[in-house]
Amino acid sequence: MKRLIVNADDFGLHSAVNHGIIEGYQKGCLRSTSFVAAGAAAEEAAELARENPGLGVGIHLTLVAERPVLPPEKIPSLVGDDGRLLSDHMAFIKRYMTGGVRMEELRAECEAQILRARQLGVRLTHIDSHQHLHVLPGVISLALVLAKEYGFSKMRLPAEAFLFSGGYPVSVGRYIAKCGLTSCALMAKNAMRRAGISTPEAFFGMIAGGHMFLPHFMAILRALPEGVSEIMVHPGTDNRVLDDIYHWQYHWEEELASVTSKEAMEYIETQGIRLISYEELTYGEVL
Repeated sequence: MKRLIVNADDFGLHSAVNHGIIEGYQKGCLRSTSFVAAGAAAEEAAELARENPGLGVGIHLTLVAERPVLPPEKIPSLVGDDGRLLSDHMAFIKRYMTGGVRMEELRAECEAQILRARQLGVRLTHIDSHQHLHVLPGVISLALVLAKEYGFSKMRLPAEAFLFSGGYPVSVGRYIAKCGLTSCALMAKNAMRRAGISTPEAFFGMIAGGHMFLPHFMAILRALPEGVSEIMVHPGTDNRVLDDIYHWQYHWEEELASVTSKEAMEYIETQGIRLISYEELTYGEVL
């Protein structure tokens, strides 16, 4: 039996992202999302989550690109001169690998994000992270400690198959980055298993992340294996507004169109694919 978690990242980042995610849930195949407690629109996202209780919501641990939940002076090893978290995953990895990140500060900020989500009334289903930094060696150990402490039993394992592209015209650089992420995720797998953490058995959406046009989304649907799979998407309602703030060259509206498309919904129904959230993942479902 094929079960599918279509998970939208960045819930709480911006109002246009929040409303794209809710539209994807109400009109399409989204059943899960990931909450950015550090996001500028986190309070709105929390309210929308309460209004849509069938939408599973995980914590999207955010270590780059946004303002931290904690005051910057309490976590100086995580922020730049402007008091914001480091610009992207490469800036974080460089500082982390050279010993510049203090693990006690990393733990404090991650913990603060979980607590802020709970304070806003968000019932959290799983752990994942912005730019997948939770699977880095060492960071995964911290994520598993927090999972145990705060009662999480489910986590994203972003291990997209090395040779899978789904027809996406991938650049060499993007392919290398995807292979690096998959390698880190596969190294984290055994630690997750030992900790009793459940994950989907397959992951899709890295190679086409931010560019999940309908042909690529359909190619993934057709490639789904038996068992539980996750497809990561990034829907939004206004490309122009979002592109002015986030220079990631994402196609937010097009991703929303993919997850709400008649073609995708009909295929899911005719193939008997069951849509679930992380909440419905059961222990023992690990890669």
